[in-house]
Amino acid sequence: MNVAVLQFPGTNCEYDTKYAFEKIGANVQIIWHKESKLPENIDLVVIPGGFSYGDYLRSGAIARFANIMESVKEYAANGGKILGICNGFQILLEAGLLPGAMKRNSSLHFISKFNHLKVINNNNKFLNKLEINDVVNIPIAHHDGNYFIDEAGLKELEENTQILLKYCDENGSLANVNGSVSNIAGICNKEKNIYGLMPHPERAIETLLGCDDGVKMLEGFLNN
Repeated sequence: MNVAVLQFPGTNCEYDTKYAFEKIGANVQIIWHKESKLPENIDLVVIPGGFSYGDYLRSGAIARFANIMESVKEYAANGGKILGICNGFQILLEAGLLPGAMKRNSSLHFISKFNHLKVINNNNKFLNKLEINDVVNIPIAHHDGNYFIDEAGLKELEENTQILLKYCDENGSLANVNGSVSNIAGICNKEKNIYGLMPHPERAIETLLGCDDGVKMLEGFLNN
């Protein structure tokens, strides 16, 4: 599997993401935001976490205008798979590639800790190695991770099985950590080729670092 990891000024998880995908056997290239084209023969584009452009406007609002994003949009329109993690999720929302928006955490504070997630839908490439209602323990680290969508949009997400993950406790009972509508931690598009989540699966790939629950999540993309 060939993976392209995007890099913007302020990105800080690109090398963690590269390491994680290489660990599961992928070939990974880091692509600078000023490039105008994605490499040929890419199987997955990952927009990693960090603080693109320092989050000086809204998180992801400046990165959406980067040169490389035109190629990313074209890639997406042709059915290419894209994964946005944390700031990457924010960028996908700002670019209109996923529905909804991000607000400041309801606590108004940055949150950094391991947090449990419940698998809501697995009929997609990303979570196909997990079962519905599985609970995984994945780090979160965000200040603007409060996912918002209106009632009509939420109903559409539910009807189209676009809700991937929800925040929960270790027993799988829903528990909202940041104010997100319906406890949502991750979603996909209707076509199920674009995925976004606030938690960081690339930080949960080795038991030495606390947990390897992220491995099965990333390995889902290997099943072509």
